[in-house]
Amino acid sequence: MSLLLKDRVWSMEAPTAKRGVYPLHGFKLGLYRLPINLEDPNEIKSVHDGLKKAFEMDKYADRVFATYRWTEQNMDDPDAKGYEEVELSVTVEIVTGEVVDIIYQIFPIEKFGDPNWVKDYRKKADHFAKMVIDTILRNTILADKMISYFAKAEKISEVAAIQKLEDLTPLAKIVLGAKPKPVEATEEAEEEDEGDMEIPDGAKPGPIDVDYKQKMKASTAYEAAEHTIKTWGRKGTSNGIMGVWGEFVSVDYDICVADGGCIEACPVGVYEWFDTPGNPASDKKPLMSKEPDCIFCLACEGVCPPQAIKIFEQK
Repeated sequence: MSLLLKDRVWSMEAPTAKRGVYPLHGFKLGLYRLPINLEDPNEIKSVHDGLKKAFEMDKYADRVFATYRWTEQNMDDPDAKGYEEVELSVTVEIVTGEVVDIIYQIFPIEKFGDPNWVKDYRKKADHFAKMVIDTILRNTILADKMISYFAKAEKISEVAAIQKLEDLTPLAKIVLGAKPKPVEATEEAEEEDEGDMEIPDGAKPGPIDVDYKQKMKASTAYEAAEHTIKTWGRKGTSNGIMGVWGEFVSVDYDICVADGGCIEACPVGVYEWFDTPGNPASDKKPLMSKEPDCIFCLACEGVCPPQAIKIFEQK
């Protein structure tokens, strides 16, 4: 976040701050407003859980807190006369909702006792707060949301959007495994073990079951660059069983053999290729990334050899 939305960052010396944050005698507060939403409790939890190895994480209602601690010493030799050390910290708060606010505050050094020998405390605290923010934005589901936003708002490719996010978060530390996939806490999800899942040998026979919405459970949505694609019957993230994707432009990916006819037939460019390694039917699929643009011509439905597609007119 050290560069992200820099024209929307405010610093203030005030006894109170926006959105219910009360720094009391806080010296500085930074407020970054992101043009994305974070309202799903599972997604909020994934941000909290994903960074436990990197920071002290806490969560309360719609807020997630990440605390970074560091130690300052007044001399190198801990056995020397007059040696002192102090543990300092800075906390970043993510306020979730229809927009996402990221807030941090820097307290006076007196909050930590009386270590006035510490050099550049405020500068270091500001740097560490921005490092925490960059790390959060690069490693959690917020990264996916920001990439989608950049791609849509600036009409750039996903690769370019990823590069933009990386350029805007230069202080980020890479945290392996920090993006757990948010999964609804249903009994079925709890029992599902992707390692024990039986994967078919190849494509299942068509045609698509037009009643899939009644027969399959809704599963984790896929965040395309310009559109959130709903899914049904998707299991895990290995693409072994992908289920049906798309609410109006619906494709059963376990039937789809990726012959490309739908991409060529669509007059408004609803589909684009995306990779699905591990799927028994094909290792790529036509993604309905522009699903809202469908004009209900049924061209794709008519040319699909295994009849994996069903188009529903949008009401």
